[in-house]
Amino acid sequence: MPPGFSSLDALVRALRACGESTRLRLLALFDDGELTVSELSRILGQSQPRVSRHLKLLCEAGLLERFQEGTWVFHRLAPEDGHVGLASFLRALVPDRDPAIIRDRERLAAVKRDRAARAARYFRDNAARWDEARALHVSESEVEAALLDAFGPGPIDSLLDIGTGTGRVLALAADRIASGVGIDLSHEMLEIARVRLADAGLRQCRARHADMYDLPFAASSFDAVVFHMVLHFADRPAAAVAEAARVLKPDGRLFLVDFAPHEHDSLREKHAHRRLGFADAEVTGWFRAAALRPTAPRRLPGGAITVVLWSASGADAKRAGAPDPGT
Repeated sequence: MPPGFSSLDALVRALRACGESTRLRLLALFDDGELTVSELSRILGQSQPRVSRHLKLLCEAGLLERFQEGTWVFHRLAPEDGHVGLASFLRALVPDRDPAIIRDRERLAAVKRDRAARAARYFRDNAARWDEARALHVSESEVEAALLDAFGPGPIDSLLDIGTGTGRVLALAADRIASGVGIDLSHEMLEIARVRLADAGLRQCRARHADMYDLPFAASSFDAVVFHMVLHFADRPAAAVAEAARVLKPDGRLFLVDFAPHEHDSLREKHAHRRLGFADAEVTGWFRAAALRPTAPRRLPGGAITVVLWSASGADAKRAGAPDPGT
């Protein structure tokens, strides 16, 4: 019996849930990641209520998990345990040359093409606005290099990217992380992130709709948490940092990349920036209030605005030689 089943009854329920052709087709489709009910209805050629019934049975059996983003409902394979082991085993038995499976794959490819086209349109329509703001500070490549350097050379088991946007930080760190989650409130940005992560084959990374003030994760869930050019949009940055600290493991690390104080007020009107940068004392104050141990910030001057990389360790982390500003 694969690990993760608590009893024979649980295993039997899972096997019964799989014992139907449409549900086996669904397991095969979820090999390629998350899908919405409407996308699955289009692929399978079945009504949404009928598809939802099949999904409900697979979720109740522990083979799939469901999550909602506004009016959209996504499904994906359940976390790596015995249930996924069973799903993978059964998927391997599904004949790839079966006409229904071939047709499903063709329709899935069409769904992916439509996703990519929507994402490209959104990115194209907003690219000029983003480039205008980026021209005010040091190049993105330098910021990214500094962030990777701050991560250190070792592996990171779990990373949370808050305000993931296009999923760039997840892609950047993909070869160092066992699993990564990017959260954002923008469905359009999540669409871009999902397309990019899928195209890059980064199956250990996923994008999820969530509020940074109320993260849908248990305490002490992540080894690293990142805010990359996010908090200048926030109306409650201290609360966002406190919530990030809640989901950070006791020996984890939090990274915050944003602007030093500046006077480019046009960024408020044109780009919806709520804050015109942050002072070191303000950021380290947030860290300490969240029971984190701040380390020395790294400043990245260049252009009209300086970018700063602040970081902090969980309260239980012991890192020799990491200076604590203000001590």
